[in-house]
Amino acid sequence: MEKKKITSYKDLVVWQKGVEFVNEVYMITKKFPKEEMFGLTNQMRSASVSIPANIAEGWGRHSTKNYVQFVRISTGSLFEFETMFVIPRNLNYIDELGKMLNKLIQGLNNYIDKK
Repeated sequence: MEKKKITSYKDLVVWQKGVEFVNEVYMITKKFPKEEMFGLTNQMRSASVSIPANIAEGWGRHSTKNYVQFVRISTGSLFEFETMFVIPRNLNYIDELGKMLNKLIQGLNNYIDKK
């Protein structure tokens, strides 16, 4: 299998996965309580966006040494996000959402079974 030549940061799988991650974070944080919009939600979104953004910015610096520094910043943003991911779990947002989804599934299954 021939390797594709990397001509842009957009060719990097890590950048592509980073963009997918941002999309997922936005979808998940839409379900957070409204009072968290300018707190945890905003912080999580910002940290996630920083990951692919720093990969792109580093690429544009045209210096391997600078690029490494920007990839390190991306890594730091990932760790920042990971920490913020623990907080809502501890605040029961994720558990609550999981319980709600399970109840929805049960309700839909009951509806299907009655047909």
